[in-house]
Formats: sequence, C-alpha cells, structure tokens
Amino acid sequence: MRSRALAVILVLLSGLLWAPPALAEAEHPRQKWMRDSTAGLFLHWGMFTAPRHLDCAAWERDVTGGGWTAGYWVDEARKLGASYIVLATFHSRLGYARPWPSKIPGSCATERDLLGELVAAGKAKGVRIILYMTDDPQWHSEQGVQTLDSAAYSAYKGRQVDLTTRDGFGMYSYDLFFEVMENYADLAGFWIDNDNAYWERNRLYEQIRERRPSWLLSNNNEDTPIMDTVSNEQKTGMTPSYDYPQAAWTPMPRLVEADYKLPTTGQWWYDGGDHPVDTRLSTGRYITNAGSSMKSLMAETPMVNGRFPPQQEAFNDFMAGWVPPIRSSLYGTEGGGYMYGGLQPGFWNDGAHGVVTVEPGARTQYVHVVTRPRTDHVRLRDNGYWVTRVSDLRTGESLRFHQSAGHLTILGITDWDPYDTVFKVETAGQRFYHDKIRATAPELVDGDFSTYWDNKGQLPASTTLDLGRRRVLTSLAVNQREWSPTYARESFGRPEDSARIKDYRVFLSSDGKDWGSPVRTGALPSARGVRFIDLGEQKARYVKLEVLNTWGGPQAPRYHRQLQIDEIKVAYAHPFSAGPAAPLEAEHADRARGARPDLCRTCSGHVRVTGLRHGTLTFDDVTVPEDGTYRLRLDHTSGTDTSVKVAVNGAAAIEVPVKADAKDVPVSTALAVPLKKGANTIVLSASAAGIDRIGVAPLPPASQVPTTTLTVEPGGLQWAGPGQQAIKVSATLRLDADDQLDQVRLAPTAPQGWTVQGDPATAATLRLGQTLSATWTLTSPPGRDITPADIPITAAFQVLGRPAQTSKQVRVRPRPADRVWMREAEDSANRLGSAGITGCGPCSGGQKVRNLGGGPDAYVLFENVGVPSAGTYTLFADYTVNGPRSFFVTVNGGTPVEVQVDGVGNNTPYTTRVPVTLGAGQNTIKIHNDTGSAPDLDRLSLGRP
Repeated sequence: MRSRALAVILVLLSGLLWAPPALAEAEHPRQKWMRDSTAGLFLHWGMFTAPRHLDCAAWERDVTGGGWTAGYWVDEARKLGASYIVLATFHSRLGYARPWPSKIPGSCATERDLLGELVAAGKAKGVRIILYMTDDPQWHSEQGVQTLDSAAYSAYKGRQVDLTTRDGFGMYSYDLFFEVMENYADLAGFWIDNDNAYWERNRLYEQIRERRPSWLLSNNNEDTPIMDTVSNEQKTGMTPSYDYPQAAWTPMPRLVEADYKLPTTGQWWYDGGDHPVDTRLSTGRYITNAGSSMKSLMAETPMVNGRFPPQQEAFNDFMAGWVPPIRSSLYGTEGGGYMYGGLQPGFWNDGAHGVVTVEPGARTQYVHVVTRPRTDHVRLRDNGYWVTRVSDLRTGESLRFHQSAGHLTILGITDWDPYDTVFKVETAGQRFYHDKIRATAPELVDGDFSTYWDNKGQLPASTTLDLGRRRVLTSLAVNQREWSPTYARESFGRPEDSARIKDYRVFLSSDGKDWGSPVRTGALPSARGVRFIDLGEQKARYVKLEVLNTWGGPQAPRYHRQLQIDEIKVAYAHPFSAGPAAPLEAEHADRARGARPDLCRTCSGHVRVTGLRHGTLTFDDVTVPEDGTYRLRLDHTSGTDTSVKVAVNGAAAIEVPVKADAKDVPVSTALAVPLKKGANTIVLSASAAGIDRIGVAPLPPASQVPTTTLTVEPGGLQWAGPGQQAIKVSATLRLDADDQLDQVRLAPTAPQGWTVQGDPATAATLRLGQTLSATWTLTSPPGRDITPADIPITAAFQVLGRPAQTSKQVRVRPRPADRVWMREAEDSANRLGSAGITGCGPCSGGQKVRNLGGGPDAYVLFENVGVPSAGTYTLFADYTVNGPRSFFVTVNGGTPVEVQVDGVGNNTPYTTRVPVTLGAGQNTIKIHNDTGSAPDLDRLSLGRP
C-alpha cells in the first residue's frame, strides 16, 4: 500500500508527464509486409517524360511502340531489393496522366491498362504496387496546354466543376480513388502527395479503410494520424551526407519512408539526360535508413518506353550483386540503438561512422561501418550487450575483439568494403542495468516507447529516478524521442531543429532531499540513438538528471526549448571480455618513478595509470606506416584543471591543457604530433591527471572540419537610408561536433572606410556545445551615402594545428530614394510564427518566406517599422505565387485588409500596392491569412505619403 501511495505521489510531482493520444494507425497488422521490407522503387513517369507529349493518345502509342513491359520494372525493383513500387503517373508535373482506361473524363487516360499489367506482374514476383495520387491542380497549364478538362468532367458530373481549383480537383481525384479501389483489388495502397480539403471533408481516408482494409496509405512530408506511413522527401545537408535519418522527424514505431532520387542531378522524371548515380551516397542512404528502421524509397526516371537510363541500370545491376551477401543484416531486422535495442549507432572512433541493425530480441546484431576509421579497429558503445563473437558477415571470418567500460572494440580489421563493412555481433543479451526503477516521470522507466516524458517547453527541466535503495551506478543510457532532425534545417520552407539535450547536470542523493554538487556536468551531442552519460563508480538511491538547455534555436519555434525522452536506464557495471586488450592501453605501457595502475571501472580495461606528477608513462612501440603528422588522442581523467606533458621520440615535451571533469570518467583531448615510419616512443607525465589509453591515427583530411553553427544578426539583406549609417552586428559560434577547436577568434572585417567599435572575441578552446559570442558596431564612411557592402563575420580557429574558418556576411544595400522604409521578409528582425525561410534566386535578397497562411500561427510580423511622420503611406509587397491567393495586412493590431493576388510560378517576384495608415515613429505590420494559403513573401517597403 505504501509503494502504491508513493507511486501516486511521484506522478503528481512530475508536472511534466505526457501520454500521447492513441494513434490507431501507428501499428497495424496490414503494415507487416512493409515493415519486413527494406526498400521500394519510386517511378515518376507520364505524358511529360522526355520527349514531352502534349497529346495523350500519342504518348500511349509511343509507350507501346517503344516496347514498354511491366515485368521490366518489377525485375529492376528486385535488383534493388525493393519489395514495392510506387507509380507516380497521375502527377501534377507529368500531365495528370492515368495509366488505366478510366471512365471518368478530366485528364489523360490510357486505353491500355498499364496499371493492371503492372499489378499483375508485381504479384507474380512478390513486388507490391502502390499508386501515387496528387492533390495539386496548380500545374494544369505549365506546358502551355490545358491538361485538366473541366468541361468534360462537368458534363460527367452534371454540374459545373472547375478542376483548376483545389476543391474542384479534390472532387475529381476523389472519384478516381473510388474507381481504382473498384477495379484493382490487388493494388497495395495509395501514396498521397499531401492532403486535399475536399477529401478530408468527405472522409476519403476513412472510406478507403472501409473498402480496402488491407491497403496502405502514405502521406508525403506530413504525419497524418490515419496514414500508415510518413514519407520524408529528398533530405540533404547532413554530415555525413548519406546519413538520411538525421533529417527525419518521425519517431518509431511509426512506419517511415525516405524518398529520394538516385540520379544525383536532374528532375524526378526523365528529362532527356543520363544523369549519374552516386554509388557511395546511394548505398550509404540505403544502409543508414535500414539502421533507423526507415524504408528507402528510391526514385528512378524511366524513359517513355519504360527503360531506365544506362547509369541507373548499371546501379541496379551493382545492387543485385552487392546486397545479397549482407541481406541477412537488412531483411527481418530493425534499426539498432532505439526501441528495439542494440549497440550505439553514429560517429565512432577515428572518423568512423555507421549504424546498427538487430534481429528480433537484439541478441544478434550487425555493425555497419559505412565510413571506415583511419585505423584498423572500430570502437563503439556496447549498451550493456555482452558480446560472445564477432565475425565479418561477408566472409564469415571471426575477428578479435575487446570489451570493457561500456565499449566494444573490433580489432585487426584488414578487409574493408568500400561502401559498408558489416560485422555480425553475437551476444548473450543485455546486462547490468537496474530494474524496478521508479521515476517522477514513470514513462521514462516503463520500457514502452509509445509513451514519453515531455518538458512542455520548460527549461531547465529535471526528472528524478528512484533505484529503491542505495545502489552502485556507473552510467545513464538515454533514449530521446526521435521526433526532430539532428541539425537546423528547412524542409519545404518549414524551419526545423534538434529538440535534444545539450547541456546537462547529474545529481545523486541518498534521501532525495540533499543533492549536493553535481557529479557530472557536460553536453550531449545532437545525435540519433541511445546516448550515454558516464558517472564513474557511484553509490546512491536517487538520481536527478537536470537538462539546462537543448540544441534547437528560436528560428524553429516548434522545436525551440522542447524535449521529449522515451527511456532512461541506469547501469551498475559493464560487460568485460577476457580476450585481447584494446590498443595502447596505459596499463600495458612502461611505468617509471611512481607511476602506478589504478582501478577505474569506467576506464578501458578497468584500469588507468596515475602517479604521474613525478612518474612517467612510456609507449615505446607506437607504429605508423609512414613519416608524417598524426592525430594523438589522450584519454584521461581529472577532477581539476591540469595538464599532460607529451614528449615524442625524445623531443621537448608539449604541455596539453586538461579541463576538469568527473574524476573517474575518461574524456579525450587530441593534438597533432610528428611520427616517423615504424616504431615511435611517446612519453607522458601529468601533475594531476590519470591516463586511461592513447590512440594514434592519421590526421583527417584538411577539408574535414568539425561541424559548427555561426549565427549572425542582422540576418537577411539590410536596406540602409541616406547618409552615414551605423549597424549593430552580433555573432555566436557554436561547436556542434564532439571535437575540439583551438585558438578561436570571432570578428568582422570592415569594408574600406568603415570603422568597427568592439574587440574580437577569443577563446583558447571550444568543446562540444560551447559558444563564443560578441557584438560590434560598424559605421559607414562619414559625409556620404552608404554604398553596397558585404561585411564578412569570420570565426577563425585551429583544428589539430591546421587553420580553418567559417564565415557569414552582413549584406548592406542603399535603400531606393522613393522608399522611406524597406525590409526583407526573411530579416532576423521579423517574427515568422510557424512560417519558414527558403531560397529564391530571383528574390531581392535571394530568399523569401514560405508556408504563410492556412492558420493563425503562420505569419510574418514586421516590428519597428519606422516612419518620420503620421499619415497614409503606400505599402509595396513583393511576393511570388502560383495561381490566385490572398494575404491580409494588419497595421498596429487594427482591422485586417485582404489583398488578392495572382501569378504564375513560385520563382517570379511580383509587386502589389496597399495604402496603409501609420503613426509617427515605430509601427507593426503583420502579413497573414488565418484560413487560406497565402503567397510567399519576398519584401515589404513603404513609399512616401
């Protein structure tokens, strides 16, 4: 009874609990075939496939005359390991063609039943067919001809219907859904390119469920609850570029696709070119998607006759031979390091990167090394799995390994695949995690990834774990909810960022009241999969994790200050192997003058070497293949700020600063050292640090610079008035990688004649998550109007002794003489709500604001709009739009004024004029549309009254 009462109290105390609404379609038996698959083939093919056809019958004649066969597509899909094909012919940019003999007029329909032939051919060979459906009529006359026949469809319906409107097109396509459901029972479902209000009002999806309950529904770039699948389209900007899941925002167990083009250039459809396929990028995406339980929906571009261009055929042939030897690691497996268990994916030692896949139960796992390390071994976190055997999946050869301190090291690797070296890791299961833990947020310890803790925007935020009694603990394993990308990006104009832990503190207590000082402070990388906080060997009953801040920035309101955590486990020990030692362990080096081994449960081999104030530690067989400069990594422990002295081959010692951390937790510091071919000697001494191990590897390529974020304000093109002008500029550099920058300097470079007030910001080092900030005032030359200027703000630093830098510009232009005020929509001085910034080459500043309207939170608010006197001004709004839309102008919170506009294409700027009444001094202007989609906004300016 007491324990039950305590549980109730803990629930009441949490204040941060979150139980998600039931999503009936998140997991369903009809999804099994897709969950068991690894990949699909996406085909964009229609009337406007090159050479473009403007007549439906002529296109069909050339399809048949060219020898199109459904079996070819099915066979090519099988080469890719694809279990399904998505056919996108009823596509807005391909003429809205229907590859079946439709009885519903309105757009191109073939007499030959191409869809039926494809469904039958796929069924014969175990490849399912899904039909793509668009909701978008806006491209109906893109090629200079009308591809939607409103008159014919109106006659069919017995009422006037305009197919070029979203509602009219929604009615037309709604009818097509039912025609397809009636005639193609063996179809596997629909792939829907965004929702249409007509469909939703008329319960289209619910009726599909009723009529075809085994069919799947997929939505592109939207997480619609009734859908089975969420598809993430053409993501880029990741590091490494192939790690597609870094850009995904849908957590397991949701069924997720990554849909992307295999040709690295050109359109989604055949445009007449034989575009290259980047094998490295494409295989990397294939593997990393499997490592996150995401399905690779690979787009190829069939020609009119259905054949693929030669370079795509060649890639398919390559995959037909490359995948089978590692098939067991990709089929019937799930992504490792997430809800299904497994070792930690992501960045490993010495530049290595990869993912993990697991068989059901995770006793058998597969380590996929997509980027090999610069050494002959791979070291990754073991997540408590006791490893019994490691082998090369392709050859079956057993490999030596070492396991201790929460890490698995696979040793002596010589046979590397250029795209994915796969190691089969057999285990005795997961060990050494405490059970029966209670928490202020019970979702964190219930083992259920469908529930999670939500901080509801509160930072700092903390949660407390109760081990039941005073126990030993060594680390926390944290699975954050994978509902955000790992880096700041834009997705179709929507700002996104990482809602993950950045800076944290961990406190321990025996009574839950007296917490004392934190036993560990630090930062977690913004990365997918399980993350670890090592604590050393501690004893306590209560553990409090306090999150000070997260990685997401204010430019992405949905993710800013937000945090969701699925599970936290508490380890009390780590698996240990009796096999070979890891390379260059301190305890196996020569010790002299008081240096001694010291037990350290979180150190590699469970031993470190201390007593180095007067003693020395000598590694006398550090072997490298050739003369050169190498990266030397020191794994050390220290509870105070200190230093380590490093002497190489008898040269004068280098003093390396070491920052204080948990005294029993190893952390790393790296430096560049010269080594000669063959054996080298490295001697270490330290006033207060212990040495766990060292590592030696070639330097990374000079082009490989740790990922940083440089934020500069003002952002966006700046329009300056007449005369001398002063601009306040602020900048912040953040290190996003688990690495180190040295000799950091942040400063502007003033154009000729300009002056800078304020000093450069400097730092000796920056580590993960740390920032460097400064503010300056830049003043243009006196006695004349400002001239165009691009002012670089540069962060210069050293990485392993080599110079590197990153830079952003503040762009300043003179305001036109007939304007009293002018500002870009993307200017950092504006508030965007849930709208986002996207590139626009023809726009005035090279950018615009997209996704305006459709709700009250998607707006642009221009604050501090200064005018010299009260009166009526002309507001010039520069925008892009494809088809008729409207926006509202609200001045100083007054009555909104609707402005209706029209245009063709989203990359052609137009200008409209609106009279507005302003007060003297500062005003606000809000551009919005609370109910309908608005045009994209480029810029606002004011003409004289």
